[in-house]
Amino acid sequence: MKTKALLILSFCFLITGATHARENEKRFGIELNGGASIATSKPGDTQLNPGFGFEGSLHYRILQHTGIYAGWGWNRFGADHTFAGTNVCFEETGYVFGLQFKHPIGSSPISYYLRAGGLYNHIEIENTTGYIIGDTGHGLGFQLGAGIDYNLGKNWSLTPGLKFNSLSRDVEMNGLTTELNHNYLSLKIGIQKRF
Repeated sequence: MKTKALLILSFCFLITGATHARENEKRFGIELNGGASIATSKPGDTQLNPGFGFEGSLHYRILQHTGIYAGWGWNRFGADHTFAGTNVCFEETGYVFGLQFKHPIGSSPISYYLRAGGLYNHIEIENTTGYIIGDTGHGLGFQLGAGIDYNLGKNWSLTPGLKFNSLSRDVEMNGLTTELNHNYLSLKIGIQKRF
């Protein structure tokens, strides 16, 4: 509970303390993105198949090149053989929050961005009928990202990029506890509207 309160207070401080950004640029943005994901670890010694997911986030620019973001994301990976049975799915869902640095490349409509943030996610394990047979409960992880922001005009941008998510949680099933170190890379394409 203390962690949640600290995160909320930090977020409010950053928003209210932001007074140095250029006024001719829009401060707020909404971004939707999705794409393919590749596991870089074996949670519970399970080889995950390539997956996919999406994320929606709100952005607020606090300085000329620096902003904060917060949102919700979902990623799904199938697995043929696991500690939980055959043909199950691992779904990671939850919240993202962090800092973004974005800088234009010369006078072109392209900027690059770097993101570093946290996750407050959980992993659900589903059987072939979609029934949840395991849930880790929410916990903290981290996210790193990089990409480009291609300005389409009228405050719209394309935002392709690469992100890395890392979350370690334990799941208890049939009286046994299994550690799930869930790390993956996502190649995503997104669209952002600034206002």
